[in-house]
Order: sequence, then C-alpha cells, then structure tokens
Amino acid sequence: MLQIEEEIVRKTQADAFEGTDFYDLNDLLTEEHRMIRDAVREFVKKEISPIIEDCCQKNIFPSYLLPKFGDLGAFGPTIPQEYGGGGLDYISYGLIMQEIERGDSGMRSTVSVQSSLVMYPIYAFGNEAQRHKYLPGLASGKLLGCFGLTEPDFGSNPSGMVTNYKDMGDHYLLNGAKMWISNSPQADLAVVWAKNEAGRIHGLIVERGMEGFSTPETHNKWSLRASCTGELVFDNVKVPKENLLTGKTGLGAPMQCLDSARFGIAWGAIGAAMDCYESARRYSIERIQFDKPIGSFQLIQKKLSEMLTEITKAQFLTYRLSQLKNEGRATTAMISMAKRNNVDMALQIAREARQIHGGMGITGEYPIMRHMMNLESVITYEGTHDIHLLILGAEITGIPAFK
Repeated sequence: MLQIEEEIVRKTQADAFEGTDFYDLNDLLTEEHRMIRDAVREFVKKEISPIIEDCCQKNIFPSYLLPKFGDLGAFGPTIPQEYGGGGLDYISYGLIMQEIERGDSGMRSTVSVQSSLVMYPIYAFGNEAQRHKYLPGLASGKLLGCFGLTEPDFGSNPSGMVTNYKDMGDHYLLNGAKMWISNSPQADLAVVWAKNEAGRIHGLIVERGMEGFSTPETHNKWSLRASCTGELVFDNVKVPKENLLTGKTGLGAPMQCLDSARFGIAWGAIGAAMDCYESARRYSIERIQFDKPIGSFQLIQKKLSEMLTEITKAQFLTYRLSQLKNEGRATTAMISMAKRNNVDMALQIAREARQIHGGMGITGEYPIMRHMMNLESVITYEGTHDIHLLILGAEITGIPAFK
C-alpha cells in the first residue's frame, strides 16, 4: 500500500467545495446527520480530491485508503455497532455516499460494494458465527469484499446464471464465473450467488486462497479507473459448508442487496452532479470572453439554472426515499425510480458542465470528464437505465415486460 501511495501525485490546489443546497435541505437534517456529512466532506477534501485525477490518469486503485475509510466509519454504516458497523440510519448512509461520490464514483463504488453488497448480506442472511468472523474486519477496512452476481452471459437476467455448487458431503464444490465485479482483484472474500443441484439460488462466502478460486483483473477501462474491477473464476472450489448464507434463498436475496446498493447510488449520483455544477458555476464567473464573464450570458445562466433545479429535485426525491427506507416502507420500484432519475440527472449535468468549461472540460484540471466517464458505468451497473424503467413499469401496470 505504501508503494501505491508513493506513486500517486497529489494536487496542491485546495478543494473549494462547500455544498449545493438551494432549498435548505440542511434544515431537515439532524445535528448528527450534518456532523456525519461534514466529516466525510472534509475526508474527501483531504484524502480523495488531491489524488483522484492522478489515480484515474494512471489507472491506480488507492488501496491505502481502505483502512482510512474504515476509521471514517464509511464501511457498513447501517450495520449494528456490535459487528463493527455504525448503527446509523439511511439518511446518514446516503449522505456518506453523496460526499464520497462527489470525490469520485469509483471510490463510492468501493465503499458501496463493501457496505451494501458484502456486509449487508452477511449481516442479513448470515448466522452469528459468520457475522462475527467477517463483519468487524470488513468494517475496519482490514478486509475487502466483493459481490458475485453478474455473469458473462447473464447481466440483466441474473436468474439465468450457470454458476453452481454441488453438495460433496463435507463441503460444497463450486464452479462457474462472474464478471464486471468491483473490488474483485484485491478482495479478500466474495459473496457469490450460485445455484444448488435443485436450481435454487444461494449465497456463499468464498475466501481468497481457496484452491481453484482466481480473480483476473479487467484492464483498459475508460471509466471508474480509480476502482479495481475484475472477474471471479471458480474451478472446482471447495467451499466449507459453514460458508453458506442460509438466512434467505432465491433470486430475492441478491435483489435485496441490490436495493440497498441502488439506494446508495441514488444519493451518490447527487454528489457527482454537485461537483460538476459547482465547478461550472465557478468557471463561468472566472472565464472572460467578449470582455465579460461567460456567466453573464443567457445560455450559460440557462444551463446553470437547469442544473440547480435538477439537483434540488433529486435531493428531495432521495431524502423522502430515505425516510421511507428508515420506516421499512421503501419498495424496489421506489429505489429504481431514484437510481434511474438521479444517475441520468448527474450524467446530463456532467455533459452540460463540460460545454461550459469548453476545451478545458476534457482535461484533468477539472473533474468534469472524469465524472462523465464514471457515470457512464453508474448508469449501467446495478440495473441499467432501461431495466429500471421496466421495474417501474411492472409496478405501474402489474405486467412484467422483461419476462
């Protein structure tokens, strides 16, 4: 980890972000919410903003940040404290995701996978022995986890998965492959979804070092370049029987995990949008053309006004969703609406912000192109833009269009 840190060039220019809150959402937050948000904001300014452009240019995953995320409390914030989590509510979790993705979507992906797709299923579907064995290490950042659902031939249709395991008496024998897996090249463990001999989907905890388990890295990415992505390959992997998650089976189990992750994405995308908007706003005041700031021109003001409007709408959509999630009333369709709307909103704002920055918008001097490339992945993973439309459509009509 030290060698990685030494390879990264830190920017000396200070991160000037102060927040975007046109409708005073801050007034609806508790003092604890504000303290959590501000602590993560300062962490991003100190630890992520100075290095992230160089990490993305060099395609470096800053793994030395993992224990620092742990110390911050970013891993498993909604997991009970007895297992190393924060015991926080979902507004707190959302604010953490927002601030980290304001720094970078790849960093939020790392944290989101660890919290929602690894720690959450172990807590929700695991037994006490599994919780105490894995969750404290994951919460501290001493362990890194990943989530194996998507396969080479099954993305939007995970029920078609071919990864399977057989009962061999004293262990399970796991075979198959997963791809597009965040964290996998450096993960210490994977929560893997596979079919048993009856075709029923179960979750298993697979640990690095198990014979036949490998994690090839995905190279040549143009997006999420500060996040490590790879495959999970299982070639007759012997998985101990105590590593089976028995609390919930069927496709509903990984989908429940994805609901939690999509919720975090809905908040996180707002952070990326805020960063693009604030950069564009500042640039429009500083950039002089025709003897005056470009912010004085009607078309620039139109772009900025629309950006702020969309961010504000997304903030309140997601805040209300968080209240419902705290009450246990947030549905899959509600979360799909927020994920789809907010990521699309952020991507459109990134594109408009790039226009305002002109040619400078494609350089690493500004965060715009990095956010834009990242969001092209975010709009696809954890349910594509169109699949979320169909989830909502099925809720509206009662007719699933994807079956």
